[in-house]
Amino acid sequence: MTSGSDHRAERSATGWFLLGMKGIFSPPALILTTAFFGFAGLCREAGISWEESAFMTAVVWALPAKIILLGAITAGTSLPAAAFAVALSSLRMTPMVVALMPELRGPKTRTPTLLFLSHFVAITAWVFAMERMDEVPRDKRTAFFAGFAVTLTTLNTIIVAVVYNLMGELPALATGALAFLTPVYFFSSLYGSARDVSGKLALFCGMAALPPAHFLSPGSELLVAGIGGGIVAYGAGRILKARRGAA
Repeated sequence: MTSGSDHRAERSATGWFLLGMKGIFSPPALILTTAFFGFAGLCREAGISWEESAFMTAVVWALPAKIILLGAITAGTSLPAAAFAVALSSLRMTPMVVALMPELRGPKTRTPTLLFLSHFVAITAWVFAMERMDEVPRDKRTAFFAGFAVTLTTLNTIIVAVVYNLMGELPALATGALAFLTPVYFFSSLYGSARDVSGKLALFCGMAALPPAHFLSPGSELLVAGIGGGIVAYGAGRILKARRGAA
């Protein structure tokens, strides 16, 4: 009888690519896809054309960076300033790329292949790959990752273009609901990735602090609410940990 490891070794690079493609039906990938429905709505409301919206999706890819770029465009920010803001946002991907690329490198993997695949590294693709990479033969890992990440990017680029054009035919309530999917995605992703109670409390404390922060410091409410809510959440988390340790 052939073992599971033998089956994995016998599967071709194309087979691993197709297996990676199946990953777009995983819950994280589906949640990300719904968020791009909302992104299409934001682009339409901002007056960005559907061609520009699709191009932005394919080239920038990381959703937070695109939201920052969209905000800079609507605010009339200069191109160098917008590029700098997006670059700062994308710096958070550097540790992910540094951690993932050695895992993807096989005995015959070329550097240009890794450079190309690094473009598709974002939270969803990184988590998907790191959770499954040990089950993939090292010489097939680039094919597996490409199957998931390239397919996910291509699918969402098409979705943004299609949804953008369909939104003109949708009722205002449906359009607003689609746009609301983006903050829902960010909230659920941040909550799900929080490793301790302090991180989860910070989300709720930050939201609770936003109204008073807006009253006290209009224009800087996000910064004030973030710092204030984070401090309260950190203190509450320490107290809860101390009580659990004493119990």
